[in-house]
Amino acid sequence: MVFKPIETEINQLNHDAISTERKTTLQPLIDYIQRKKDNHQVVNLNFICTHNSRRSHLSQVWAQTMASFFNIPKVYCYSGGTETTALFPVVADTLEGSGFKIDRLSKEENPICSIKFSRNSHPIIGFSKTFDADFNPQSDFAAIMTCSSADEACPQIFGAEQRIPITYEDPKTFDQTPLQLERYKERSLQIATEMKYVFSKLNNT
Repeated sequence: MVFKPIETEINQLNHDAISTERKTTLQPLIDYIQRKKDNHQVVNLNFICTHNSRRSHLSQVWAQTMASFFNIPKVYCYSGGTETTALFPVVADTLEGSGFKIDRLSKEENPICSIKFSRNSHPIIGFSKTFDADFNPQSDFAAIMTCSSADEACPQIFGAEQRIPITYEDPKTFDQTPLQLERYKERSLQIATEMKYVFSKLNNT
């Protein structure tokens, strides 16, 4: 079970408010997971943006959390970028505000964080890396493109079974402004709502 504050937040998310157009964008991800699940296969999801610092991490964390929340087994979520930077600190702070337990394992230029959504589940290891880094799957995965620039910069993702563009506006636009924390929270909740929709639509038989 996920931590109680996260459960409370998930229960408050209204995925009925997602537009019909956006649901159409999310459908290929639902279909991919369902197909793998029906074939009793592992589901590897690699969320990709340019810097692997914001949107891809939020997507990875919320997707893995929703898989647990809806009891969908054998789902493994990853993230990567077209280049390596660092997990932006406000992303970790935003997740902490939603009830995730963050353990900052290192304080180097590209820090490593342990992100836990449940007492007994393996933590998500958050740090910036390229999408094809050894830490990530090299084949049999879906590449979910969370930003348009990464989607355009990568005409081909080697090893990906399917490429699924699900792009989000970058909260980085509001860095160092009075709206920074609000916009990061807004983006996190948008991603959480959409991942809730995706996993709620799966046939768990």
